[in-house]
Amino acid sequence: MIKVGIMGYGNLGKGVECAIKQNPDMELAAVFTRRNPEDVKILTEGARVYKACDAAAHKADVDVLIICGGSATDLPEQTPEYAGMFNVVDSFDTHARIPEHFENVEAAAKAAGTTAVISAGWDPGMFSLNRVYAESILPEGETYTFWGRGVSQGHSDAVRRIEGVLDARQYTIPVDAALDAVRSGSAPELSTREKHTRLVYVVAEDGADQAKITEEIVTMKNYFDEYDTTVEFIDEETMARDHSGIPHGGFVIRSGRTGWEGENNHVVEYKLQLDSNPEFTSSVLVAVARATYRMAQAGMHGAKTVFDIPPAMLSLKSPEELRKEML
Repeated sequence: MIKVGIMGYGNLGKGVECAIKQNPDMELAAVFTRRNPEDVKILTEGARVYKACDAAAHKADVDVLIICGGSATDLPEQTPEYAGMFNVVDSFDTHARIPEHFENVEAAAKAAGTTAVISAGWDPGMFSLNRVYAESILPEGETYTFWGRGVSQGHSDAVRRIEGVLDARQYTIPVDAALDAVRSGSAPELSTREKHTRLVYVVAEDGADQAKITEEIVTMKNYFDEYDTTVEFIDEETMARDHSGIPHGGFVIRSGRTGWEGENNHVVEYKLQLDSNPEFTSSVLVAVARATYRMAQAGMHGAKTVFDIPPAMLSLKSPEELRKEML
């Protein structure tokens, strides 16, 4: 059994706990939280909840630690820290900062002799793999990624950290005209702004400066500054009634050409439609945790991404079963 620890018990951590239940080669060893452990009620009988600051005392109990913090401020600090103690997996999703994050985690994991997989989820993660597969097969062409319509956990979390914000939900919305043009195979040139819009619902504290909050959102680097962003202020009741779910999804589309003169066009499309963004992301993290454990056992230490994981290492199935049933 692979003993899995969870660092952080929000939506993502709860999803990881549910995903572990569906994988018979894994068990939940411990949950670590910054809250009072007595106030955190988990679903798994027999598993214990500990303070995050006490994680180091439980290194022997955990084969892989899945870190379920936010990308804005948590993971840049947590993943290097815990990679110095555990084999770890995170879902860091600030694309522009992935190289920097990788280098920081690489230094910590190499020094500690651990294996750390960063940026595992559906984008980055599953979408990243499909971009690589499609571009490798069709080297002449264009790749397009569309997200939504759906709630972005990372963007919502980033807004919630703004002073004066009580709660927030950020919806990413593909522009239909852009999506249609890409699917036609015409390979249009599209700017970031032309492909998506962003819609943010905010519950503000009483007396908060809504104009200031709006300005901080629409100018937030790596999150909103390159998009047409609409900010709407609503009350807590409306948020609970209309925005309690966390759906998401999207498309990776490769429009490519083959033939001596590039005379034949091909469109490859990968689609996700998710009822629960955090639960699907959690399911990816748990599969990657299996691969992380196997890589660690094989001495493959240091920072890794999904590009470094052989597909067979993700699967419950044996190599023989994979060749017979999946190939």
